[in-house]
Amino acid sequence: MLTIQDRIKPSFGGHEKFAFRDGWLKKGVDAVCEDPLIFSSDDALVVLGVGKNMVRSIRHWCLATNLFVEGEGRKSPLSLTPMGNQLMTDNAWDPFLEDTASLWLLHWQLVSNTTRSFVWHLVFNHFYEAEFSKQSLAAFIQTQLERYSVSTTSRMIEREVDCFLRTYTVSVNTSRSAEERLDCPLSELDLIRAVPQDNVYRLNTGPKATLPVEVFGYGLLTYLRSVAQHRRTVVVDECTYRPGSPGQIFRLDENSVIEYVESLSVLTKGKLQLQESVGIQQIYIDIDVDQPALFERIADSLLESYYA
Repeated sequence: MLTIQDRIKPSFGGHEKFAFRDGWLKKGVDAVCEDPLIFSSDDALVVLGVGKNMVRSIRHWCLATNLFVEGEGRKSPLSLTPMGNQLMTDNAWDPFLEDTASLWLLHWQLVSNTTRSFVWHLVFNHFYEAEFSKQSLAAFIQTQLERYSVSTTSRMIEREVDCFLRTYTVSVNTSRSAEERLDCPLSELDLIRAVPQDNVYRLNTGPKATLPVEVFGYGLLTYLRSVAQHRRTVVVDECTYRPGSPGQIFRLDENSVIEYVESLSVLTKGKLQLQESVGIQQIYIDIDVDQPALFERIADSLLESYYA
């Protein structure tokens, strides 16, 4: 039987210290549609219109956000995932990421990836400090890596932390060039706020006005698919605070989760229902829990209805 250490084999540094920028993911998706081997080709710099390190970074971020997958070996062909096809091809839901819902969806994909974005996964699933410094976050990451028997250097951890923070915060360093100050689109989600005067950062937990119920529902059903085996009910507390839950990944409070579930009861025609038992709020699952594919089908239908 595989242990969690066997299942989690993170890689570091593929982002080349760049958070992804506006248009990068679309460049990557379009390039792979034209040539599945583009990222191992000498033509990649010309086709993508960026430098060598940025080419590697675009490849990394498209893989980390589950837009495409690779075969065996670094120079193997790349292929779009169903998410990549549905979200970002030319006639897809939102190829230019003009809808904030798409950014929430990419955030979910990114934070769920324990291989290419392990630090992102750790922070949004296992980190409970509302306020932190770079140093305290790096110390937390070091402790977690030791727990999972993952070896790396303090310098690599520092780079991962720096890139993680650039993914979610707006640049305030006016000494950097305009090119260096191009912020990651995920900074629009306002999940992490920099407090420069105190040299700290704050995780923004609470209601998320720009998070559609359909995207929350996609996350909830994805989570329930993994934890609800042989269970008809899951307590709201679990869906708010447990690692992998939408409450954790989207940084929601319990009242917000309850409001989303109430809305989902209508959207799913009762497949998910909010119930109370001895004062405990629970989600009743009117889905065959022995057929995980049904969870995926309903989750996909929520996104399809949103983008229709």
